[in-house]
Amino acid sequence: MRISVIGVGYLGAVHAAAMADLGHTVVGVDVDEAKIAALSEARAPFFEPGLPEVLASATASGRLRFTTDFSAVADADVHFVAVGTPQSAEGDAADLRFVDAAFASLLEHVSPGDVIVGKSTVPVGTASRLAELVAERVPGATLAWNPEFLREGFAVKDTVSPDRLVYGVPEGEDGARAARILDEVYAGAVANGTPVIVTDYATAELVKVAANAFLATKISFINAMAEIAEATGADVTQLADAIGHDARIGRRFLNAGVGFGGGCLPKDIRAFSARARELGRGDSVRFLDEVDKINLRRRERVVDLVREEAGGLDGVRVAVLGLAFKPHSDDIRDSPALDIAVRLAEGGAVVTATDPEAIANARRRAPQLTYVESAAEAAAAADVVVLITEWPEFTELDPEELGALVSRRLVIDGRNALDADRWRAAGWRFRGLGR
Repeated sequence: MRISVIGVGYLGAVHAAAMADLGHTVVGVDVDEAKIAALSEARAPFFEPGLPEVLASATASGRLRFTTDFSAVADADVHFVAVGTPQSAEGDAADLRFVDAAFASLLEHVSPGDVIVGKSTVPVGTASRLAELVAERVPGATLAWNPEFLREGFAVKDTVSPDRLVYGVPEGEDGARAARILDEVYAGAVANGTPVIVTDYATAELVKVAANAFLATKISFINAMAEIAEATGADVTQLADAIGHDARIGRRFLNAGVGFGGGCLPKDIRAFSARARELGRGDSVRFLDEVDKINLRRRERVVDLVREEAGGLDGVRVAVLGLAFKPHSDDIRDSPALDIAVRLAEGGAVVTATDPEAIANARRRAPQLTYVESAAEAAAAADVVVLITEWPEFTELDPEELGALVSRRLVIDGRNALDADRWRAAGWRFRGLGR
Protein backbone atom coordinates (compact mmCIF):
# COMPACT_ATOMS: atom_id res chain seq x y z
CA MET A 1 0.00 0.00 0.00
CA ARG A 2 1.02 3.64 -0.38
CA ILE A 3 1.47 5.13 3.07
CA SER A 4 2.47 8.49 4.52
CA VAL A 5 3.68 9.02 8.07
CA ILE A 6 3.35 12.51 9.50
CA GLY A 7 5.90 13.15 12.22
CA VAL A 8 9.10 11.09 12.18
CA GLY A 9 10.21 11.31 15.77
CA TYR A 10 10.61 8.16 17.83
CA LEU A 11 7.21 6.69 16.96
CA GLY A 12 6.94 7.90 13.37
CA ALA A 13 10.47 6.99 12.25
CA VAL A 14 10.10 3.44 13.54
CA HIS A 15 6.63 3.09 12.03
CA ALA A 16 7.70 4.42 8.64
CA ALA A 17 10.76 2.19 8.43
CA ALA A 18 8.89 -0.90 9.61
CA MET A 19 6.00 -0.35 7.18
CA ALA A 20 8.44 -0.02 4.27
CA ASP A 21 10.32 -3.10 5.44
CA LEU A 22 7.02 -4.98 5.31
CA GLY A 23 6.67 -4.07 1.65
CA HIS A 24 4.61 -0.87 1.65
CA THR A 25 5.69 2.29 -0.19
CA VAL A 26 6.18 4.94 2.48
CA VAL A 27 6.94 8.64 2.68
CA GLY A 28 7.77 10.21 6.03
CA VAL A 29 7.09 13.92 6.50
CA ASP A 30 8.34 16.25 9.20
CA VAL A 31 9.13 19.94 9.65
CA ASP A 32 12.50 19.16 11.26
CA GLU A 33 14.99 19.48 8.39
CA ALA A 34 17.91 17.98 10.34
CA LYS A 35 15.86 14.92 11.24
CA ILE A 36 14.71 14.47 7.65
CA ALA A 37 18.30 14.81 6.38
CA ALA A 38 19.53 12.13 8.78
CA LEU A 39 16.73 9.70 7.99
CA SER A 40 17.17 10.27 4.24
CA GLU A 41 20.73 9.03 4.70
CA ALA A 42 19.40 6.01 6.63
CA ARG A 43 20.82 7.40 9.88
CA ALA A 44 18.61 6.99 12.93
CA PRO A 45 18.46 10.29 14.90
CA PHE A 46 18.13 8.32 18.17
CA PHE A 47 19.24 4.95 19.49
CA GLU A 48 16.83 2.08 18.94
CA PRO A 49 18.09 -1.48 18.43
CA GLY A 50 17.31 -2.77 14.94
CA LEU A 51 16.23 0.57 13.51
CA PRO A 52 19.45 1.38 11.58
CA GLU A 53 19.28 -1.96 9.79
CA VAL A 54 15.61 -1.57 8.87
CA LEU A 55 16.17 2.02 7.75
CA ALA A 56 19.07 1.01 5.53
CA SER A 57 17.18 -1.90 4.00
CA ALA A 58 13.96 0.04 3.37
CA THR A 59 15.76 3.10 1.97
CA ALA A 60 17.93 1.01 -0.34
CA SER A 61 14.83 -0.77 -1.66
CA GLY A 62 13.35 2.52 -2.80
CA ARG A 63 10.21 1.96 -0.76
CA LEU A 64 11.06 4.56 1.89
CA ARG A 65 11.82 8.24 1.58
CA PHE A 66 11.61 11.30 3.81
CA THR A 67 10.76 14.92 3.05
CA THR A 68 9.67 18.22 4.56
CA ASP A 69 7.20 18.74 1.70
CA PHE A 70 3.66 17.94 2.83
CA SER A 71 2.46 17.71 -0.76
CA ALA A 72 4.31 14.39 -1.01
CA VAL A 73 1.49 12.73 0.95
CA ALA A 74 -0.89 13.23 -1.98
CA ASP A 75 0.35 10.00 -3.53
CA ALA A 76 -0.58 7.96 -0.44
CA ASP A 77 -3.88 6.29 0.39
CA VAL A 78 -3.30 5.78 4.11
CA HIS A 79 -1.87 8.54 6.29
CA PHE A 80 -0.51 7.85 9.79
CA VAL A 81 -0.23 10.81 12.17
CA ALA A 82 2.49 10.10 14.72
CA VAL A 83 3.44 13.46 16.21
CA GLY A 84 4.18 14.00 19.87
CA THR A 85 1.75 15.07 22.58
CA PRO A 86 3.99 16.46 25.33
CA GLN A 87 2.78 17.67 28.68
CA SER A 88 1.52 21.24 28.52
CA ALA A 89 3.77 23.91 29.97
CA GLU A 90 0.71 25.31 31.78
CA GLY A 91 -0.28 22.13 33.61
CA ASP A 92 -0.74 18.38 33.38
CA ALA A 93 -2.89 18.27 30.24
CA ALA A 94 -1.56 17.03 26.90
CA ASP A 95 -0.37 19.70 24.48
CA LEU A 96 -2.22 19.00 21.22
CA ARG A 97 -0.72 21.81 19.16
CA PHE A 98 1.43 19.43 17.13
CA VAL A 99 -1.47 17.08 16.44
CA ASP A 100 -3.69 19.95 15.30
CA ALA A 101 -0.93 21.42 13.14
CA ALA A 102 -0.26 18.05 11.54
CA PHE A 103 -3.91 17.58 10.65
CA ALA A 104 -4.19 21.12 9.29
CA SER A 105 -1.25 20.55 6.95
CA LEU A 106 -2.22 17.00 6.02
CA LEU A 107 -5.79 17.82 5.06
CA GLU A 108 -4.55 20.19 2.37
CA HIS A 109 -3.40 17.12 0.40
CA VAL A 110 -5.77 14.29 1.37
CA SER A 111 -8.29 12.93 -1.16
CA PRO A 112 -11.77 11.47 -0.71
CA GLY A 113 -11.47 7.76 0.02
CA ASP A 114 -8.19 8.16 1.90
CA VAL A 115 -7.88 6.83 5.44
CA ILE A 116 -6.20 9.00 8.07
CA VAL A 117 -4.91 7.02 11.04
CA GLY A 118 -4.06 8.66 14.35
CA LYS A 119 -1.30 6.97 16.33
CA SER A 120 -0.49 9.76 18.79
CA THR A 121 -1.52 9.32 22.42
CA VAL A 122 -4.33 11.82 22.89
CA PRO A 123 -7.01 12.66 25.49
CA VAL A 124 -10.31 10.87 24.97
CA GLY A 125 -12.55 12.97 22.74
CA THR A 126 -9.75 14.16 20.46
CA ALA A 127 -10.47 11.68 17.66
CA SER A 128 -14.15 12.59 17.57
CA ARG A 129 -13.24 16.28 17.25
CA LEU A 130 -10.74 15.57 14.49
CA ALA A 131 -13.19 13.31 12.66
CA GLU A 132 -15.55 16.28 12.35
CA LEU A 133 -12.71 18.34 10.94
CA VAL A 134 -11.86 15.63 8.40
CA ALA A 135 -15.51 15.34 7.32
CA GLU A 136 -15.72 19.10 6.90
CA ARG A 137 -12.45 19.55 5.00
CA VAL A 138 -12.32 16.34 2.93
CA PRO A 139 -15.74 14.69 2.58
CA GLY A 140 -15.25 11.02 1.81
CA ALA A 141 -12.02 10.65 3.80
CA THR A 142 -12.21 8.58 6.98
CA LEU A 143 -10.43 8.90 10.32
CA ALA A 144 -9.35 5.87 12.33
CA TRP A 145 -7.42 5.74 15.61
CA ASN A 146 -4.75 3.06 15.98
CA PRO A 147 -2.85 3.53 19.26
CA GLU A 148 0.74 2.31 19.55
CA PHE A 149 2.03 0.03 22.29
CA LEU A 150 5.75 0.21 21.63
CA ARG A 151 8.43 -0.60 24.17
CA GLU A 152 11.59 1.41 23.72
CA GLY A 153 14.38 -1.01 22.95
CA PHE A 154 11.91 -3.34 21.20
CA ALA A 155 10.02 -0.85 19.03
CA VAL A 156 10.84 -2.40 15.65
CA LYS A 157 9.75 -5.84 16.83
CA ASP A 158 6.60 -4.41 18.43
CA THR A 159 5.66 -2.65 15.19
CA VAL A 160 6.23 -5.67 12.95
CA SER A 161 4.84 -8.23 15.43
CA PRO A 162 2.47 -6.39 17.80
CA ASP A 163 0.80 -8.20 20.68
CA ARG A 164 -2.54 -6.64 19.68
CA LEU A 165 -4.00 -4.21 17.16
CA VAL A 166 -6.68 -1.72 18.15
CA TYR A 167 -8.71 0.13 15.50
CA GLY A 168 -10.97 2.97 16.60
CA VAL A 169 -13.35 3.61 13.70
CA PRO A 170 -16.71 5.29 13.04
CA GLU A 171 -19.91 3.29 12.73
CA GLY A 172 -21.18 2.03 9.40
CA GLU A 173 -19.52 1.16 6.12
CA ASP A 174 -16.87 3.89 6.41
CA GLY A 175 -15.62 2.34 9.63
CA ALA A 176 -15.77 -1.19 8.24
CA ARG A 177 -13.77 -0.10 5.20
CA ALA A 178 -11.17 1.64 7.37
CA ALA A 179 -10.78 -1.55 9.43
CA ARG A 180 -10.33 -3.62 6.26
CA ILE A 181 -7.65 -1.25 5.02
CA LEU A 182 -5.80 -1.41 8.34
CA ASP A 183 -5.97 -5.20 8.11
CA GLU A 184 -4.17 -4.86 4.77
CA VAL A 185 -1.56 -2.56 6.28
CA TYR A 186 -0.89 -5.07 9.06
CA ALA A 187 -1.52 -8.14 6.88
CA GLY A 188 1.49 -10.07 8.15
CA ALA A 189 0.59 -9.60 11.81
CA VAL A 190 -3.08 -10.37 11.18
CA ALA A 191 -2.16 -13.55 9.30
CA ASN A 192 0.02 -14.60 12.22
CA GLY A 193 -2.92 -14.40 14.59
CA THR A 194 -2.38 -11.02 16.25
CA PRO A 195 -5.64 -10.15 18.06
CA VAL A 196 -7.55 -7.30 16.39
CA ILE A 197 -9.95 -5.21 18.47
CA VAL A 198 -12.24 -2.97 16.43
CA THR A 199 -13.97 -0.36 18.54
CA ASP A 200 -15.14 3.24 18.68
CA TYR A 201 -12.86 6.26 18.90
CA ALA A 202 -13.21 6.83 22.63
CA THR A 203 -12.34 3.25 23.55
CA ALA A 204 -9.31 3.25 21.27
CA GLU A 205 -8.05 6.43 22.90
CA LEU A 206 -8.68 5.05 26.39
CA VAL A 207 -6.94 1.73 25.68
CA LYS A 208 -3.57 3.42 25.40
CA VAL A 209 -3.80 5.66 28.47
CA ALA A 210 -5.49 2.93 30.53
CA ALA A 211 -2.67 0.50 29.71
CA ASN A 212 -0.04 3.05 30.72
CA ALA A 213 -1.96 3.94 33.88
CA PHE A 214 -2.17 0.27 34.86
CA LEU A 215 1.55 -0.33 34.30
CA ALA A 216 2.45 2.82 36.22
CA THR A 217 0.19 1.73 39.08
CA LYS A 218 1.75 -1.73 39.23
CA ILE A 219 5.26 -0.24 39.34
CA SER A 220 4.33 2.27 42.03
CA PHE A 221 2.53 -0.43 44.02
CA ILE A 222 5.68 -2.50 44.41
CA ASN A 223 7.63 0.65 45.21
CA ALA A 224 5.12 1.46 47.93
CA MET A 225 5.74 -2.06 49.26
CA ALA A 226 9.46 -1.28 49.13
CA GLU A 227 8.84 1.66 51.45
CA ILE A 228 7.08 -0.66 53.89
CA ALA A 229 9.84 -3.26 53.53
CA GLU A 230 12.47 -0.67 54.41
CA ALA A 231 10.55 0.17 57.59
CA THR A 232 10.05 -3.45 58.64
CA GLY A 233 13.14 -5.32 57.48
CA ALA A 234 11.24 -7.30 54.84
CA ASP A 235 12.75 -8.04 51.41
CA VAL A 236 10.65 -6.55 48.62
CA THR A 237 12.23 -8.74 45.94
CA GLN A 238 11.19 -11.91 47.74
CA LEU A 239 7.77 -10.34 48.31
CA ALA A 240 7.42 -9.67 44.58
CA ASP A 241 8.50 -13.21 43.75
CA ALA A 242 5.91 -14.63 46.12
CA ILE A 243 2.92 -12.58 45.03
CA GLY A 244 3.98 -12.79 41.40
CA HIS A 245 3.21 -16.51 41.38
CA ASP A 246 -0.46 -15.57 41.64
CA ALA A 247 -1.64 -15.70 38.02
CA ARG A 248 -4.03 -12.84 38.72
CA ILE A 249 -1.06 -10.61 39.59
CA GLY A 250 1.95 -11.87 37.63
CA ARG A 251 5.62 -11.07 38.21
CA ARG A 252 6.23 -8.62 35.36
CA PHE A 253 6.55 -4.94 36.34
CA LEU A 254 6.94 -5.89 40.00
CA ASN A 255 10.59 -4.88 40.20
CA ALA A 256 11.04 -2.33 42.97
CA GLY A 257 13.51 0.43 42.25
CA VAL A 258 13.69 4.05 41.21
CA GLY A 259 10.46 3.79 39.25
CA PHE A 260 9.33 4.69 35.77
CA GLY A 261 10.30 7.55 33.49
CA GLY A 262 10.57 8.25 29.79
CA GLY A 263 8.39 10.11 27.35
CA CYS A 264 5.16 8.14 27.90
CA LEU A 265 4.14 6.91 31.34
CA PRO A 266 4.75 10.06 33.41
CA LYS A 267 3.12 12.54 31.06
CA ASP A 268 0.36 10.14 30.00
CA ILE A 269 -0.92 9.45 33.52
CA ARG A 270 -0.87 13.19 34.26
CA ALA A 271 -2.75 13.97 31.07
CA PHE A 272 -5.23 11.18 31.84
CA SER A 273 -5.93 12.69 35.25
CA ALA A 274 -6.29 16.16 33.73
CA ARG A 275 -8.78 14.91 31.15
CA ALA A 276 -10.76 13.02 33.79
CA ARG A 277 -11.07 16.24 35.78
CA GLU A 278 -12.31 18.05 32.66
CA LEU A 279 -14.96 15.36 32.27
CA GLY A 280 -16.02 15.73 35.88
CA ARG A 281 -14.59 12.31 36.75
CA GLY A 282 -11.43 13.33 38.55
CA ASP A 283 -12.28 11.18 41.56
CA SER A 284 -12.19 8.05 39.37
CA VAL A 285 -8.45 8.38 38.74
CA ARG A 286 -7.36 10.32 41.80
CA PHE A 287 -5.18 7.35 42.76
CA LEU A 288 -2.92 8.23 39.81
CA ASP A 289 -1.79 11.35 41.67
CA GLU A 290 -0.45 9.09 44.42
CA VAL A 291 1.07 6.76 41.83
CA ASP A 292 3.01 9.75 40.50
CA LYS A 293 4.08 10.86 43.98
CA ILE A 294 5.32 7.38 44.96
CA ASN A 295 7.29 7.21 41.73
CA LEU A 296 9.03 10.53 42.37
CA ARG A 297 9.71 9.67 46.03
CA ARG A 298 11.86 6.71 45.05
CA ARG A 299 14.30 9.00 43.29
CA GLU A 300 14.81 11.01 46.45
CA ARG A 301 15.20 7.76 48.39
CA VAL A 302 18.32 6.91 46.36
CA VAL A 303 19.78 10.32 47.20
CA ASP A 304 18.95 9.71 50.87
CA LEU A 305 20.66 6.30 50.79
CA VAL A 306 23.84 7.82 49.38
CA ARG A 307 23.70 10.52 52.04
CA GLU A 308 23.12 7.99 54.84
CA GLU A 309 25.82 5.57 53.76
CA ALA A 310 28.46 8.17 52.88
CA GLY A 311 27.82 10.37 55.90
CA GLY A 312 26.66 13.30 53.79
CA LEU A 313 26.97 14.43 50.19
CA ASP A 314 29.42 17.31 50.25
CA GLY A 315 32.53 16.28 48.35
CA VAL A 316 31.50 12.62 48.15
CA ARG A 317 32.65 11.06 44.87
CA VAL A 318 29.70 9.24 43.31
CA ALA A 319 29.86 7.00 40.25
CA VAL A 320 26.45 6.96 38.55
CA LEU A 321 25.89 3.98 36.26
CA GLY A 322 23.10 4.80 33.86
CA LEU A 323 21.54 7.95 32.43
CA ALA A 324 18.80 6.73 30.08
CA PHE A 325 15.39 6.08 31.64
CA LYS A 326 15.71 2.39 30.72
CA PRO A 327 18.32 0.13 29.10
CA HIS A 328 18.57 -0.25 25.31
CA SER A 329 17.59 3.40 24.83
CA ASP A 330 19.24 6.82 24.73
CA ASP A 331 16.03 8.50 25.92
CA ILE A 332 16.54 10.80 28.91
CA ARG A 333 13.05 12.29 28.99
CA ASP A 334 11.96 12.30 32.64
CA SER A 335 14.78 9.85 33.33
CA PRO A 336 15.05 8.81 36.99
CA ALA A 337 18.76 8.18 36.44
CA LEU A 338 19.60 11.65 35.19
CA ASP A 339 17.32 13.25 37.77
CA ILE A 340 19.10 11.41 40.59
CA ALA A 341 22.54 12.32 39.21
CA VAL A 342 21.57 15.99 39.11
CA ARG A 343 20.08 15.87 42.64
CA LEU A 344 23.29 14.32 43.97
CA ALA A 345 25.37 17.02 42.34
CA GLU A 346 23.09 19.74 43.66
CA GLY A 347 23.58 18.26 47.14
CA GLY A 348 27.33 18.72 46.87
CA ALA A 349 28.46 15.34 45.57
CA VAL A 350 31.12 15.05 42.87
CA VAL A 351 29.25 13.04 40.26
CA THR A 352 30.86 11.07 37.45
CA ALA A 353 28.28 9.42 35.22
CA THR A 354 28.26 6.98 32.34
CA ASP A 355 25.81 5.24 30.00
CA PRO A 356 26.34 3.11 26.88
CA GLU A 357 24.12 5.33 24.70
CA ALA A 358 22.70 8.36 26.52
CA ILE A 359 25.79 10.47 27.33
CA ALA A 360 25.35 12.93 24.47
CA ASN A 361 21.69 13.58 25.32
CA ALA A 362 22.45 13.83 29.04
CA ARG A 363 25.30 16.26 28.47
CA ARG A 364 22.96 18.61 26.60
CA ARG A 365 20.42 18.44 29.44
CA ALA A 366 22.84 18.49 32.39
CA PRO A 367 26.23 19.90 31.33
CA GLN A 368 27.25 20.39 34.98
CA LEU A 369 27.93 16.67 35.42
CA THR A 370 31.14 14.88 34.49
CA TYR A 371 30.66 12.17 31.87
CA VAL A 372 32.93 9.25 31.04
CA GLU A 373 32.67 6.35 28.62
CA SER A 374 32.82 3.35 30.93
CA ALA A 375 31.88 2.05 34.36
CA ALA A 376 35.56 1.59 35.16
CA GLU A 377 36.28 5.26 34.49
CA ALA A 378 33.26 6.34 36.53
CA ALA A 379 34.22 4.13 39.48
CA ALA A 380 37.86 5.22 39.68
CA ALA A 381 38.42 6.44 43.27
CA ALA A 382 34.65 6.63 43.87
CA ASP A 383 33.27 6.62 47.40
CA VAL A 384 29.89 5.28 46.23
CA VAL A 385 28.76 3.41 43.12
CA VAL A 386 25.08 3.91 42.24
CA LEU A 387 23.41 1.66 39.65
CA ILE A 388 20.33 3.39 38.25
CA THR A 389 19.82 2.03 34.71
CA GLU A 390 20.09 -1.75 34.44
CA TRP A 391 22.15 -2.04 31.29
CA PRO A 392 23.72 -5.52 30.94
CA GLU A 393 27.11 -3.77 30.86
CA PHE A 394 26.46 -2.73 34.47
CA THR A 395 24.54 -5.68 35.90
CA GLU A 396 27.25 -8.07 34.68
CA LEU A 397 30.14 -6.13 36.21
CA ASP A 398 32.65 -8.15 38.23
CA PRO A 399 32.48 -6.79 41.80
CA GLU A 400 36.06 -7.89 42.51
CA GLU A 401 37.45 -6.05 39.49
CA LEU A 402 35.37 -2.94 40.19
CA GLY A 403 36.34 -3.10 43.86
CA ALA A 404 40.01 -2.66 42.91
CA LEU A 405 39.16 0.74 41.41
CA VAL A 406 37.02 2.42 44.07
CA SER A 407 38.11 4.13 47.26
CA ARG A 408 35.34 2.37 49.21
CA ARG A 409 33.29 -0.68 48.35
CA LEU A 410 29.83 0.80 48.71
CA VAL A 411 27.12 0.18 46.10
CA ILE A 412 23.54 1.42 45.93
CA ASP A 413 21.43 -0.75 43.63
CA GLY A 414 18.64 1.49 42.40
CA ARG A 415 17.08 -1.26 40.27
CA ASN A 416 17.58 -4.36 42.46
CA ALA A 417 19.34 -5.78 39.42
CA LEU A 418 22.58 -6.94 41.01
CA ASP A 419 23.33 -10.23 42.78
CA ALA A 420 23.50 -8.94 46.35
CA ASP A 421 25.19 -12.07 47.71
CA ARG A 422 27.92 -11.91 45.08
CA TRP A 423 28.67 -8.26 45.77
CA ARG A 424 28.66 -8.74 49.52
CA ALA A 425 30.98 -11.73 49.16
CA ALA A 426 33.37 -9.42 47.33
CA GLY A 427 33.45 -7.12 50.33
CA TRP A 428 30.94 -4.52 49.21
CA ARG A 429 28.49 -2.74 51.47
CA PHE A 430 25.30 -3.37 49.46
CA ARG A 431 22.06 -1.38 49.67
CA GLY A 432 19.05 -2.03 47.47
CA LEU A 433 15.65 -0.34 47.47
CA GLY A 434 13.29 -2.27 49.72
CA ARG A 435 15.98 -4.80 50.69
